[in-house]
Amino acid sequence: MKREENHAPLLEASLLQLFDLLYSTRSVTRAAEQLGLAQPTVSIWLSKLRQQLGDPLFVRTPSGMQPTPVADAMIATAREALESLRHLSNWDSKFDPASSERRFHICMTDASHVTLLPQLLAHVRSIAPGIRLGATRIDAQTGHALESGEADLALGLIPELGAGFYQQSLFTQDWVCLANARHPRIGDQLSLADYQREEHIGIVSGTGHRLLDAALDRQHIDRRVVLELPGFLGLAAIVSSTDLIITLPRQIGETLARIGDLRVFPSPFAISSFTVKQHWHTRYHRDAGNGWLRGVCAALFLKK
Repeated sequence: MKREENHAPLLEASLLQLFDLLYSTRSVTRAAEQLGLAQPTVSIWLSKLRQQLGDPLFVRTPSGMQPTPVADAMIATAREALESLRHLSNWDSKFDPASSERRFHICMTDASHVTLLPQLLAHVRSIAPGIRLGATRIDAQTGHALESGEADLALGLIPELGAGFYQQSLFTQDWVCLANARHPRIGDQLSLADYQREEHIGIVSGTGHRLLDAALDRQHIDRRVVLELPGFLGLAAIVSSTDLIITLPRQIGETLARIGDLRVFPSPFAISSFTVKQHWHTRYHRDAGNGWLRGVCAALFLKK
């Protein structure tokens, strides 16, 4: 047996507006004037409204068109619906950072916490004091986070992101080595022989370290790693208090050198450079707030 479905009538916006005006004015004539319509047209609309709702809605009396109990019960809902329609029709897709209290989540490496985040935070606080930022790590879930809206943007080297994502190149990274400024065995230059003789710190997370490992394997360069770290936290203090060497991207290397008593050396062997990009999902390409955040990152970090 075919099941019969009982669908409530869908009221047109014009009929909802008529209902609201009749309830307010108690007059078909005044409702017609405010709608800019002929009175016979309004009478036809009222007839249609009564038919759809199965109730007279308004009864003519000496004091005007008085609402029925059904009309009294419906008026609040009808006005809420009209307000929603007005909000949609006047929807403003612009984003005002100065007044916004939106929270943005950005996926980034811990190196970017040191190099990019301080600049970004200072700039955002100066022009958009109500906006909050949250930093989230880059991992296997980054693509899903961008697609779902849990994250707004990702900054870094993320080659695994495929279809459905936009990207913008910001700057290129090459590689340097850091050592204690008072290293007992390294002079003005770091030679390949020095590099292979000394002991090292290895960073074992992120995409960049795979480029370093590939370069070492390709050129048959041996190094002795005596300390492995998951990231760059505490690295400046460790290098400045030991004779260990760290090989890392230039931006984080130069930043840590300014923080600690460290020296920066060019890498004594070739390592493939990489491009840091900002990534966002297609779903949010036209989101005004997302676009504003991308513009801020481009203005701060894009090397032209």
